[in-house]
Amino acid sequence: MKTIKLLSAFALLATLFTSCYAEVIIEDDIVEIPLVTLDDVLDDYEIWYVDIDRSSGNTVVPFLQKAFTVSFRNGNIYANNNLSGIGANGGGFGIDVGYYNTFDFELDVSHDLDGSYSFDVRELSGNEIELYHPLTGARYVLIGYQRSTFDYDLVFYENIHYFLQEFIAWEKIYTSEEGAINPFDNENFLQFLPAGLTGNFRSSEDTNGTAIDTIFWDYDGIYDVNDIAGDFYRKTLTLDYNFPDNEFFELTVIDDETIELFQISSGTTYQFRGKGYIQYKTSENGAKTPKLRKRTEDIKKDIEALKAKKLEKLQKI
Repeated sequence: MKTIKLLSAFALLATLFTSCYAEVIIEDDIVEIPLVTLDDVLDDYEIWYVDIDRSSGNTVVPFLQKAFTVSFRNGNIYANNNLSGIGANGGGFGIDVGYYNTFDFELDVSHDLDGSYSFDVRELSGNEIELYHPLTGARYVLIGYQRSTFDYDLVFYENIHYFLQEFIAWEKIYTSEEGAINPFDNENFLQFLPAGLTGNFRSSEDTNGTAIDTIFWDYDGIYDVNDIAGDFYRKTLTLDYNFPDNEFFELTVIDDETIELFQISSGTTYQFRGKGYIQYKTSENGAKTPKLRKRTEDIKKDIEALKAKKLEKLQKI
């Protein structure tokens, strides 16, 4: 008889899964057990970090591919799509990008620019969920945090190459008196583009104050950003000016729109300020060219492909 009662309990759990409580029969008593809903899971954490390196599938979901974090707050979705201002924008949540509904463990999203998406949601661990998009087979892993414990600096510096892409141009505003005279002294503007686009970086000797939409770009090449062992807050920046004449710098971020480049060969320090901030999505400002994050392995492949293409071009000269 107890076996029948237990089987009845499991049947009730299955049929009543969509309600707030499941009725379970235990020793002839009906006990209500609260069920965990998808809303409960999403509300457990204020910030969900989009772990791009653990994403999979041949097709991307644009609003997730461009986001560093997403948040689900009372039917509205917020996202940190930019690194400039991350942690401060929207109180740490970022900007409002759309709204959502939940049905069982299905998440329906209506993004302001990218349209509608339905995901099957699966819990991977206490603070990890997977969003699966059945129509394309795309999968995204999200890791939950509270704003008070989320390391915004870590996200910023681990993805600093995206920060360089958040301005249409970088204008030189300072050159130190210390340091040997060198050709880079003449470069007044830099532009950083996603790997895979023509050039990857561009530079210009136009005079300071030139409007960004009239800059003449004298040169395009390949850039790369790497870590400095033991120093989390500095990076190396390599600008490929007709290999082997590369320029090597130590890159430091001064603030959300200013970077400092220390040229290792000459001992000269330069500062550049971003012009033409690109906010990735707001329906009010209109859509800008989307920055889509890529897996680390894919970025490396893109850089290697650019280098191979450039070497092939040089060999034909």
